[in-house]
Amino acid sequence: STNSSVYIFLCHPNSLSNSSDFNLEGDYLLGGLFGIHYTVTLEILTLMRGHYTTKSYRRFQLMRFSIEEINNSTQLLPNVSLGYEIFDHCSETQSFFSILDLISIDGAVRPWAETSSHLSVGPKVIAVVGPYTSGDTVTTAPFFMVDLISVVSYGAASSAFSEKTKYPSFLRTVNSNKAVVEMLVKILEYFNWRWVAFLNSYDDFGIDALELFKNTIKDSEICIGYTKSVTEATDYNEIFKSIKAQKIRVIIVFLIQQLAEVLIEKAVQLNVTNRVWIATDTWSLNKNLRKLKGIQTIGTVLGVAQPVIQIPGFQNFIHSTGSHMICKDAKGNCLCNQAGNYSNLTPEDIISSDPTYSFPVYAAVYAIAHALHNVLQCEGGKCNDSIRVFPYMVLAALKKSNFTLLNQTIHFNENGEPMFGSYLIVFWNRYGEVQEVGAFTFQPKVNFFINSSKIQWHMDGHVPVSLCSQECNVGYAKKQDGIHKCCFTCQICRTGTFINITEDPYTCKACSDTEWSPEGSTRCNLRLVEYVPFTDPAALGLMVIVGLLVVLTLAVCVLFAFHYNTPVVRSAGGPMCFLILGCLSLSSISVFFYFGKPSVAFCIFRFLPFLLFYTVCVSCFVVRSFQIVCIFKIAAKFPKLQSWWVKYHGQWVVISVAFVIQALVLLIGYSSDPPKPYYDTFWYPDKIILNCDINLKATSTSVIFLLTLCILCFIFSYMGKDLPKNYNEAKSITFCLMLLILTWVIFATEYMLYHGRHILTLNALAVLCSLYSFLLWYFLPKCYIIMFQPEKKHSAAFPRSHSELHQNHQPVSRVVFYQVYM
Repeated sequence: STNSSVYIFLCHPNSLSNSSDFNLEGDYLLGGLFGIHYTVTLEILTLMRGHYTTKSYRRFQLMRFSIEEINNSTQLLPNVSLGYEIFDHCSETQSFFSILDLISIDGAVRPWAETSSHLSVGPKVIAVVGPYTSGDTVTTAPFFMVDLISVVSYGAASSAFSEKTKYPSFLRTVNSNKAVVEMLVKILEYFNWRWVAFLNSYDDFGIDALELFKNTIKDSEICIGYTKSVTEATDYNEIFKSIKAQKIRVIIVFLIQQLAEVLIEKAVQLNVTNRVWIATDTWSLNKNLRKLKGIQTIGTVLGVAQPVIQIPGFQNFIHSTGSHMICKDAKGNCLCNQAGNYSNLTPEDIISSDPTYSFPVYAAVYAIAHALHNVLQCEGGKCNDSIRVFPYMVLAALKKSNFTLLNQTIHFNENGEPMFGSYLIVFWNRYGEVQEVGAFTFQPKVNFFINSSKIQWHMDGHVPVSLCSQECNVGYAKKQDGIHKCCFTCQICRTGTFINITEDPYTCKACSDTEWSPEGSTRCNLRLVEYVPFTDPAALGLMVIVGLLVVLTLAVCVLFAFHYNTPVVRSAGGPMCFLILGCLSLSSISVFFYFGKPSVAFCIFRFLPFLLFYTVCVSCFVVRSFQIVCIFKIAAKFPKLQSWWVKYHGQWVVISVAFVIQALVLLIGYSSDPPKPYYDTFWYPDKIILNCDINLKATSTSVIFLLTLCILCFIFSYMGKDLPKNYNEAKSITFCLMLLILTWVIFATEYMLYHGRHILTLNALAVLCSLYSFLLWYFLPKCYIIMFQPEKKHSAAFPRSHSELHQNHQPVSRVVFYQVYM
């Protein structure tokens, strides 16, 4: 749609000549509003001095032709004649006499209440074709809405007219700005133009287009780097300086024809080059600009245009009617907006003028005619002339329109919007000709295509680039720089994150716990889940060693059973040896649960057997150390304590208490929070190590208790380092504990340095080393003596007098010694 300022001419209809092309009598009158003349001022001058546009005059003649064609038809409105009252709507403020004349009843405009009480007489016209511009429609349409006179516009494209509460009887045969804007956005997206300037006319048409464009690109990658509402007083030099400073390569020109002509002419004069200009249908077919000298220097011009539909018979009509001086008063002057001198126009000028909006005029007239045809119940070559027709009846029929016109199905939606039509994408080639390069259809479904190979770009044949910032490389996220989302810097996504530019190009999203990604990734990969299976060679080897441990402990038990009454077995602990050996075997059960996929049961048995039964082993050695050292040293000073110890079997009391305490601690801890499978994702970005999660609060007490027993055992055994050589149990226990400490220090170091799946293997190995330290370094020497040094397994190898003990300052009798060990 366009807006125009014009010379104003006022006159009373009675001064019109009957021969005027603006009037035609008929059974039913249609109003017509066409902005034929325009000027840049609002002075009231004669039309002879005003400027007219040939394309507007063409539309005016097209309405006359359409009505004449309908009147000559035997199928549409048979025996019914249509008349018209057309006005040159050349100003928004000075053409009210035209509007009032169209809504008048018997030559007078009556109050609405009075009109409603005399429904036998309707307004002068049953419907109006026009106006052309959105601005004209805003000022004129409300007058017609009162009586529900249908206003079928062929050019008013503002989306505001879709609001039926304000414009209940408004319809149009041209698509609204919304459709044009959608097409512009599709063109920008097709060529990946994201940094654009938007120049709009400062009127209802342009402002509406700007708002629609902003709303449409809100969720897209397109940004408006510069926008300006253009008027006659606009400083074009400042516009082009700003566009150049912003490095914008694409300019959308949503202007009326007159302003678009001035803009492009200024661009040529100011040597604006290497730009892509996107024209709307108001000037995309403009012949004057296409032939303008130097037009090729401004860059590439693309445009949105209405398809040119040839209307049969129109050319013959123009040749037959010609152009006339119309509407002269008695003095020979043209004084009103139904007058003008068009004698200098040839039929070829009219036919070759811009055909934009021609079919919408033709469709508007035919839509009204078909509506009247339905109201009059025309069929069988005649109409019901007894029906009194009122505008609201025509409006109701218009909304139900559904007919075919020149292969176009004409019908409207509930908002009066056309459910037909399409747009072409055109290109101005180097010869000043318009070349079709694409299309955009709305019905029955949206279809958009561009043949870019037909476009001759100004950039050496390459599609120009219009971006505020160059696109980021793969794996980089955008960081907005300033107020425009199209202006950004690029940051690489860190390890463990990825970027999905289709969903959110500005955020590096974290991978889930079961996934990983290297730096600069666009997707996450599944982590490799690792644990030590039972089939692992290391696992098989350790299980074999466990089996060997059980066999060795069983063998030692058998050997000690056969030599139970010998001093060497008695000195090793006697019956306590079998308890220790049994607990060592039971502790080895934990090793099997370090392999395989962990479960809650696996995690419990990974720790419980070792902590419980190894506690019994260590408590036995605590008792042995205490017996060997402390009883020898304090028996003489505290005979009652030694007597009590022997009488009440103190060693078994201590062992039992230690076992019960540890069992209760483990029961309470595992009941409150048992160990459970844990996916360790911290140490390796591409792996998940299946382990067991241990609650330190629940298990720390049992570990501390076991550690305390180990410390006590070490203290007591170390105190026996100065005993006679034959009393080497304390030294053996000390050595075993030192191996135990060394084992777990080494494992702790490995645990801090290495976190792979074989840490479980190393843990199982540490457990086995803890078991073998006592088996090999405490029991094996006793077995060696029994098997290979039989002379030392009898009591003769042990001290028999005080003198031997006095060598180490230990005054303990032989009786006391045997009481302790027996």
